[in-house]
Amino acid sequence: MATQQHILDFYAKPSTVTSAGRYASLFDELPSDVDKLVRVIQGLGIYDVVAANFYGFTIPDKRQNEIHLRSMEQMLDHLLALDNQPLRIPRPVNKRLACRCHNFTRFLVAMLRAKGVPARARCGFGAYFNPPYFEDHWVCEYWNATETRWALVDPQLDEVWREKLKPDFDILDVPRDRFLTAGDAWTQCRKGKADPAQFGIAFANLRGLWFVAGNLVRDVAALNKMEMLPWDVWGAQPSPTEPLNDAQLAFFDTLAKLTRTPEASFEKLRSSYEKDERLRMPDTVFNALLNRLETTTMSQTTSI
Repeated sequence: MATQQHILDFYAKPSTVTSAGRYASLFDELPSDVDKLVRVIQGLGIYDVVAANFYGFTIPDKRQNEIHLRSMEQMLDHLLALDNQPLRIPRPVNKRLACRCHNFTRFLVAMLRAKGVPARARCGFGAYFNPPYFEDHWVCEYWNATETRWALVDPQLDEVWREKLKPDFDILDVPRDRFLTAGDAWTQCRKGKADPAQFGIAFANLRGLWFVAGNLVRDVAALNKMEMLPWDVWGAQPSPTEPLNDAQLAFFDTLAKLTRTPEASFEKLRSSYEKDERLRMPDTVFNALLNRLETTTMSQTTSI
């Protein structure tokens, strides 16, 4: 059985996706405190969907695909092309990278791992964007060594977001009932404690148990340090029109159990991901937003 230290060491090392690559020295210059890193990140990215309404900046058409960048090195490529100042310097909104929740999360995961702090992306649902709906969302989960526990952080919620949403919690320690991991969401739905129709993307009318199942697969990948795009589709992920049969329900029940206890299930999570082609990242995935197949090999990813 894997020891706690072995698990912490695993999540303290960069992944292919979160490695800063040739920009590693830029991370060396950053602070190690989570709260300070969150403030740095909030000066680097701008959430594309609300950029105009929240920040008064309309993202140019030629920059719309920045949200599809697959590696930290690529994200830094594009960010520094906009403004090559040190990362600790907040950018004006028009010089920030166009982001979604996974980009903000990747920034924090990458920076923490660069500092040797165990961190991982978690895929699930936020209860604080559009209640009573649980919106598709990603956050960072890091090891709080002082309190010897894993804590959830939402680096997306800068002052502008907090003024709009007025969250009743600390974004550096998001309560587990305010952000549900995909496994927790699946379990609540299966036990009749939550309505599957409340989980997904409400404004796009994409919601239901099939959506939760898709996030479960993405969360398994993230727990194996393969932090993909929230709209990547592969393997076991069902389609919106696909009714889930008994075998699928049992399969996702098992995944939910594993992801809800990633420490106790660490070896099983690792072996399941590596051995099961329904979970393992293939060479190509379907990008549901761009409606096309894309390579998942970072060195072969086409520049946007």
